[in-house]
Amino acid sequence: MKTCCITGHRKIKDSQIDHIKESLYNEIQMAIEDGYTCFMTGFAEGVDQYFADAVIEFKKEYTNLKLIAVIPYRNRLNSLAKKEHTKAILDACSDMIVIGEEYEPDVYYRRNHYMIENSDRIIAVYDGRGNGGTFMTIQFAHSLKKELRKILVK
Repeated sequence: MKTCCITGHRKIKDSQIDHIKESLYNEIQMAIEDGYTCFMTGFAEGVDQYFADAVIEFKKEYTNLKLIAVIPYRNRLNSLAKKEHTKAILDACSDMIVIGEEYEPDVYYRRNHYMIENSDRIIAVYDGRGNGGTFMTIQFAHSLKKELRKILVK
């Protein structure tokens, strides 16, 4: 099974949201055409959830697709389940992986590494900054020689 995951920024300028959503839709469509059937999201706000929404739309046509939620720690899952939209996304997931039982300073780092290590293709929504979680995740993907598809934002 070929797996694709997402990494990207949580905060996206309103003027960029439509561009990001359209680009994600196109990247997911290409991944499906390339034989990808499993899609992982770390469930952060912003890009991760836009990605999940798009995969859910594609699942209506491609019923073999799987959406996997990779949650950093248990209480994060509990807070996501309290919001109507994120609960609906969670309910649409084929599987869920919780990285840690409790919050620890490196739990998001470990979540990102899990997704990169277990994916064949990474879609990165990236603004070019040389720091932060998305930058570090891209660097890790490069170190493992993973296929990386970038969507640049301004």
